[in-house]
Amino acid sequence: MSGHRIVILGAGYAGLSAAKRFARTAREAEITVVDARAEFVERVRLHQQAAGQPIASWDLRELLERKRIRFVQARATEIDTERKQVLLDDAPALGYDTLVYALGSTGGTGAVPGVAEYAYSVATPEDVRRLPASLGTGPVAVIGSGATGIELAAELAEAQPDTRVVLLGAEEPAAWLAPKASAHVRRVLERLGVEIRGGVKVVEVTGDGVWLADGELVAAAATVWTAGFDVPDLAARTGLAVDGGGRVLTDASLRSVSHPDVYAAGDCAVIAGPGGRELRMACATALPTGMYAAEVISARIQGREPRPMKFRYLVQCLSLGRDDGLIQVLHADDSPAKTVLTGRSAAWLKERVVRFAAAGAGLS
Repeated sequence: MSGHRIVILGAGYAGLSAAKRFARTAREAEITVVDARAEFVERVRLHQQAAGQPIASWDLRELLERKRIRFVQARATEIDTERKQVLLDDAPALGYDTLVYALGSTGGTGAVPGVAEYAYSVATPEDVRRLPASLGTGPVAVIGSGATGIELAAELAEAQPDTRVVLLGAEEPAAWLAPKASAHVRRVLERLGVEIRGGVKVVEVTGDGVWLADGELVAAAATVWTAGFDVPDLAARTGLAVDGGGRVLTDASLRSVSHPDVYAAGDCAVIAGPGGRELRMACATALPTGMYAAEVISARIQGREPRPMKFRYLVQCLSLGRDDGLIQVLHADDSPAKTVLTGRSAAWLKERVVRFAAAGAGLS
């Protein structure tokens, strides 16, 4: 293993959990993490920051170099798989023997006219910094009734109780969860004053608000789009085998099906889970798959056969403001079980889960 060059693209939950595991299992390897950001911010708290709450950040260079891992702040512009090099925008090219592709995801636009021009996002720290200072002082339309939209709408409504917050989505909020869970989400959102519009289709976003398929204009001073995620196009441009959305196709060991020296983890990878269902984009996916990719690579460098990945989901957590929350117990394949925890105890447990995730990424 001595001198084996491992390059990790991305310092999110997947990339950092891989780096943390490499620090234990591949101590003689040369490990380098590349990210365009200088700091790590907990993505699962960005809805809190969007509502005006301060959240912590960690200096990536300091965080990684104390583990004897090199950090390069730069953006990867190309992967030369023939020469086994990563080309960077603001640093010399990096050679690798094994590459971990963990670039995560960004906010999607859903190909709806006007989203790119008029809507905001909370998918990345940069997105949150672009939010107007006046957010919350006028009507806010939150598009997307998934976890991000629910948490953001609740946080905004709690922070600005006099502001009209409208949550619009193709489905009812939390429709994918157990009936008890979705009923609690609706009850809390309504208590906070959120106007819920489920079963609607957004066809255009303008500076005046959101146009629905039935011709109605939902007026808004600001529109925040949370309906879906995209992944960087680097893998597709490089020639790695990807799915229709640009995520890297992997085998059971998270190795690229087209390039055996490349592994992928987290949001940017297609990973088979229990019951044949693809693992969803989530912190709960990124952390264990980043760790497992590092275990597989370390084992193969040492001439050992890696153990099969054992993966199952346990719970899904939603914050509903600072004093309420939801914990949905899950079956292994991510389908909802009957057990649901709500209220202050759920909010407390969700906070513990978020802190546990930070520790999994090596932030503690």
